[in-house]
Amino acid sequence: MQVRGYDIGVCSWSLQPKDAADLISKVRQLGLEHVQLGLGMLLARESVSRADELARLRDSGLNLTAAAINFPGEDYSSIGVIRRTGGFVSDDQWPVRKEVALRAGELTAELGLKYITSHIGFVPASSDPSYTVMVERVREVAKGLARDGVDLLVETGPESASELLQFLNDLNCRNVAVNFDPANMILYGSGDPIESVAILNRRIRHVHLKDAVASSQPGVQWGKEVSFGTGQVGVESLLEALDEVEYAGVLCIERESGTDRMADVRQAIEALRRAESIEDIARAAGPGFSGGAV
Repeated sequence: MQVRGYDIGVCSWSLQPKDAADLISKVRQLGLEHVQLGLGMLLARESVSRADELARLRDSGLNLTAAAINFPGEDYSSIGVIRRTGGFVSDDQWPVRKEVALRAGELTAELGLKYITSHIGFVPASSDPSYTVMVERVREVAKGLARDGVDLLVETGPESASELLQFLNDLNCRNVAVNFDPANMILYGSGDPIESVAILNRRIRHVHLKDAVASSQPGVQWGKEVSFGTGQVGVESLLEALDEVEYAGVLCIERESGTDRMADVRQAIEALRRAESIEDIARAAGPGFSGGAV
């Protein structure tokens, strides 16, 4: 499926599949062909079982857009807690998480994929002494992934776009870029997602289509994730912003809450189709048309 020239996919974990066969079935029911693959279940399997799952994925005809990892012990119960437990921040967890990241990189390469996405954790302010620690840790992981020909895509959210851009500049690793998640900017209270696209610009290599509503205390309490197209991101505004920076990658629908994930992904697909219809009408009407945001 394409919308305005973009291939549309779905994040595997959004569908809560039991195994590769279940994932393939659900993606086909949605009428999609592109999938970002969470590696958690595969990394946990024994080698023979993992090989069987990989073979099913390869034979499915699905297009895998990127891999993704998270880490044992991460706790998203509040912004304050994930600030302490997320990504590569914890000194105690760093050795284990580095090993997980590098194993995931090997599996990403085995799948023939270029990108792996992850939350690296809250990056400290550049004036904080621990900032250089985070720079060195991410650089160490990036160098390990580079040996397998894999790029690390840092997920947006904890930092503002300008802070993340500074971090990437200081990191100075060619194989580290951005997985842009507009909803995370709202959930964490870290900035306007549309303005953030322009700031991060060519650093964006992969995009999640996720939506959210801000909390009454942004940055202190979580916002609320909602089905894409029903929150504050703005479907048309996001697509226009990506057009402006000439983004050329895949858009993957992500849904991390809700009781009917398949229905929510279908709703996201319909929101994208409406946005495409408005674009078609605007193109036919010529300059001066205003169709309103979707």
